[in-house]
Amino acid sequence: MTFESSAIVTPNYAPCRYGKSKLLFRGPRQSLEQPFIAALGGSETYGEWVHNPWPELLSDALNMPVVNFGCLNAGLDVFLHEPHLQDVLAKAQMCVVQLLGPETMSNRFYAVHPRRNNRFLRASKLMRSVFQGVDFDQFNFIPHMLDTLEREAPDGFESLSRELQVAWVARMTRLLKELPGQKVLLAIEPASLAGARRSLLTADMIAQVARYSDDVVHVACPATPEKAFSRTEEMFLAHTQVQNMPDPRLHVDISKRLAPAVSAVLRPAAQ
Repeated sequence: MTFESSAIVTPNYAPCRYGKSKLLFRGPRQSLEQPFIAALGGSETYGEWVHNPWPELLSDALNMPVVNFGCLNAGLDVFLHEPHLQDVLAKAQMCVVQLLGPETMSNRFYAVHPRRNNRFLRASKLMRSVFQGVDFDQFNFIPHMLDTLEREAPDGFESLSRELQVAWVARMTRLLKELPGQKVLLAIEPASLAGARRSLLTADMIAQVARYSDDVVHVACPATPEKAFSRTEEMFLAHTQVQNMPDPRLHVDISKRLAPAVSAVLRPAAQ
């Protein structure tokens, strides 16, 4: 019997910081003294378990530096609450911004970890009053909590969903207004799997914030988990350990779809 895990090679993320920001981004660290594109996002942009994430592939396609400002397990709160990030991004020629879901933000119902936004910290009095009888001590991660609440208390879950969606539009609008220069939004659309919790990020929400950007690029994940998370030569971890993360082929697709959109936005600025 053979064990594939013996051949696993973990990517060298070369984590680094820029300026006075305390956030750890994916490296290797690049110079910010030449024209560059900033790629903002969460684990999908960081490229967890992927050797060549989409910012690197986009850089190759455009023949221009694309600095990876992806953070593991980041939601909107990470980028909104980092006071020194704006100074770093002010040097960027443009920003590609991954649309992170509304689930991983602190809100009137619950608080998330300030750096690892996928981690559940505590429920508010409002949350406990809406979901009476739920033991919130059982939850460590937001997806587990939301899956449980949707299944066991659908009416309360609808109230929670509306709160998250309204808050997301307001905060995403704020972030886009604060970011300098031109912006292209990246919407990575999850696969529609039977029994999966529906995405709280809707087309209407994206349309509301799209007015503060120059373009929106939609990339859909494959429709089946076998196709989306199969083993490949470029991904050296079993698919059961990287569920819900884009595999290397999807990173290629993202870069191919972003390249013409980013080029079209950059072209008028260069004239």
